[in-house]
Amino acid sequence: MLSILHIDEYLVVVHKPANMLVHKSMIDRHETEFLMKILRDQIGQYVYPVHRLDKPTSGVILFALSPDVARLLAQQFELHTIQKEYIAVLRGFAPDKISIDYALKEQLDPIADKKAKQDKAPQEAQTDMLKLAELSLPIAVGRYPGARFSLVTLFPKTGRKHQLRRHMGHISHPIIGDTNHGDGKQNQFARDHLNFSKLALCATKLSFTHPSTQQPMICETTLEDDFQALVDLFDPLS
Repeated sequence: MLSILHIDEYLVVVHKPANMLVHKSMIDRHETEFLMKILRDQIGQYVYPVHRLDKPTSGVILFALSPDVARLLAQQFELHTIQKEYIAVLRGFAPDKISIDYALKEQLDPIADKKAKQDKAPQEAQTDMLKLAELSLPIAVGRYPGARFSLVTLFPKTGRKHQLRRHMGHISHPIIGDTNHGDGKQNQFARDHLNFSKLALCATKLSFTHPSTQQPMICETTLEDDFQALVDLFDPLS
């Protein structure tokens, strides 16, 4: 059973578990469980996606319950009036605060995107980051005598594919557990010494305007148990 954070006659907000696809994909043909199908069966109603979360990312995701509502919510995403917050664990001691403005060229999958235009120009992408806590362990990892990690809140201002993972890699503080843009040695360290083997990225809050009532909506979720146990290791900044 999925954790439903909010539901009414217009929309539903749920917590997407880590390592679950939102919908069926040619990239993961072997997968048989999809968030949309599970949610549809759980509430007995078809749902319409208006944004996405990567398969390994957990957290808040919003669905419309009709095409008209989906269109209205999609407009809010296009106008960047919807605010998203994420919790992440990064390699190293990241800056206390930083705004990243780094355009991203769309990453196309050779199977799913084979008909897409291949020569698109890089798209503008902005992410704000605020460091919450640090963790230092006197255990060698790679060429370093100790391991360092940062707990951060991320505020994406745009919604490019893999934006947060790519932006954190761009500033040399990749997200722990990221196998595409991360650090293999740090990921192995997290598995061996921190008992954490997922992507350390969770969409914790989504703020938007209700498309019918026009009231502000704030939907939040908690971290999954293994992610929370990792966060509990950190010392808050003074």
